[in-house]
This record gives sequence, C-alpha cells and structure tokens, in this order.
Amino acid sequence: MTFLKYVRDHYLDLLFFVGCLALTNLILWLQPQQLITASDLLYLDLLLCLFFGLYFASTYWRKRHWYREIQLRRAAQADSLNWRLDQTKTYAEQYTATYINQLLDYHQQSLEQLHQQNQDQKEFIAGWVHDIKVPLAALQMLNETYREQLPEKAAYQMTDELTRINHYVEQVLYYSRLDAFSQDYLIQEHALTPLIKQVIRENAAYFLHKKIHFELIGADETVLTDEKWLVFILNQIIANSLKYTADDGHITVKLSHDQHGVNLKISDDGIGIPEEDQARIFAKGFTGSNGRQSNSNATGLGLYLAQQLSIKLGHQLSVASVVGQGTTITLHFPFLSYYNDEFGQQVR
Repeated sequence: MTFLKYVRDHYLDLLFFVGCLALTNLILWLQPQQLITASDLLYLDLLLCLFFGLYFASTYWRKRHWYREIQLRRAAQADSLNWRLDQTKTYAEQYTATYINQLLDYHQQSLEQLHQQNQDQKEFIAGWVHDIKVPLAALQMLNETYREQLPEKAAYQMTDELTRINHYVEQVLYYSRLDAFSQDYLIQEHALTPLIKQVIRENAAYFLHKKIHFELIGADETVLTDEKWLVFILNQIIANSLKYTADDGHITVKLSHDQHGVNLKISDDGIGIPEEDQARIFAKGFTGSNGRQSNSNATGLGLYLAQQLSIKLGHQLSVASVVGQGTTITLHFPFLSYYNDEFGQQVR
C-alpha cells in the first residue's frame, strides 16, 4: 500500500485532528485572562502539525512490512494458497493473520479430500475398465467362433458393436490416465507406417462393413513419440473419419516432411465440419452440429483426448475441413532442436 492510499484510508483521523486543532485555537483565542498573539498561535499549530505528521508517518512505516507481505501474496496468486501469514507485530495483524491461515487450512483440507475422491474415482474407473475387458474379450472370441453361423449382416453388426464398445472403454481408460501421463510414457524413435497399419487393422471391420477405401501415401517417416499413446491418438482420428464418411468413401493417410518436422495427414471425403465448429472440435465434450444431427452418439472425448495427448507428447494437431467435401486432420511432429551451431543453423 502506498502512503497516499494510507492517507486516504485514514482521512477521518486527519479530519479529527484538524477539528481538535481548530477547537484548541478557538478556546485559546477566546480566553480572556491570557492574551496570545496570532503568531504564537500559528507557531503552536505548526508544532502540533509537525508532531502529528511524524506520528502519522511512523505509524505507516511500522505497518509497511504488513502491507508488503500482503502484496507479495497477491503477486504470488495461486502459490499463496500454501503460504501462511505469520509475520505479525500487532494484535490486529495477528487477528487478521489467524483468520487468513485458518482459511488456508480449510482450503488445504478440502483440496486433500478432493484429491482423495479423485484418486478413488480413477482407481474405480481403472478397475472397472480392466474388469469389463474380460467379458468383452470373451464376447469377441465367441463372435469369432460363431461368426460363420450368423448372417453376414448380423455378423458385421456384431463385430462393429464390439469394436465400438472396446473403443469407448479405451476412451474411458485413457481419460482416467490423462493426469498421470508423466508416469506412463516412453519417448523413442518409431516408424510411422507400422503404427498406421496397426490402427487400420484394428478398425478393419469398419472399413469392410462400410466398404471404405484406404490409401497410404508417402515414404515411411521416423519420429520421436510414445507408441502406445500415438496409436491411441491415431485410433481416435481414424474412428472419427470412419464415423462421418459415407459407404464407399475414401480415407487417405499421407506422410511427408519439411524443414520443420514430419507431417501425418489423415483425410476423408466425409460430410466435413462446419467452419463455426472447427475452432472447438478439440474441446472436451463438444460434439458439434454433426454429432447432434447424426445417430453416432458422439461423446466429444475422442478428439479432446487426441489433442491433449498430442500436446503432452510435443506434437501438434490441427484441422482443415470443407462441408460436403471432407476433413483433413494433420498431426505434426516437430524436429527437436538442441542447439545452434556457429553459423546459426539448427542441429538436430
């Protein structure tokens, strides 16, 4: 707090002093037994003002450390929630500090309870996902065993539904692990072509059922990434393309590189994304007009998870789309620049 603001806060004290000074002057001036000249009265007023000014300034100086502590905590913002206020000199400051520290204790207790509840929920979700995978795997085995005995349409529909269930279960599992990403990844060099083919095989039933044509363009590229998380990202993007591409459509994956890094572009000739939705497709829970109008039961989590994991891996995800013509999702893998050589060129 500045001195001017301090003066403004204590203007009533100043008015009280001025009133007392005026009353003293009036009493002395009207005193009939003792004569006092105007110069003497003025001299007395100046002395009183000087003493009061020194007292007022010293009071501000003694409280300045308190205001500085408050200002430091304001500047620290969220970090001040773990910063107790203990440096007090007066009973008033102690009273205020006790209240603030009590609030901090309540906040910490609430935070710990919330963290524990969140941890319990994550453990429950993780346990549920692993438990549900057992009957899901059994259903998939039964489907493969008796698939030939079912009509072709029913067999494809059964496979599609089981794949969709597995896809949603994976979404829940990866969403629960999002906050613990730093404990569950391993960055290594990986060739992109084998990972892309793996994702296509996992979604083969969708491609066959909807007769979607797939094409992989470009030479293989090697990038630094985590295999498991990248496969999940690609799965979310491919699943979206399959969902909004009509039968007999086309999905193309193109690999290329430039001076900035490697680009992986997944393009389809589906219904496209309206321009007003493109800025929000990576937002959590956003399904857009396509998700609301279709019978896809979109959750709005797939592309959100893909974006969040891409950021954590150091990749960049972007979209370009035209309604009625299709959508292209670009996953960019920047080259890592460790230092500059003597000529200012980036060495990777």
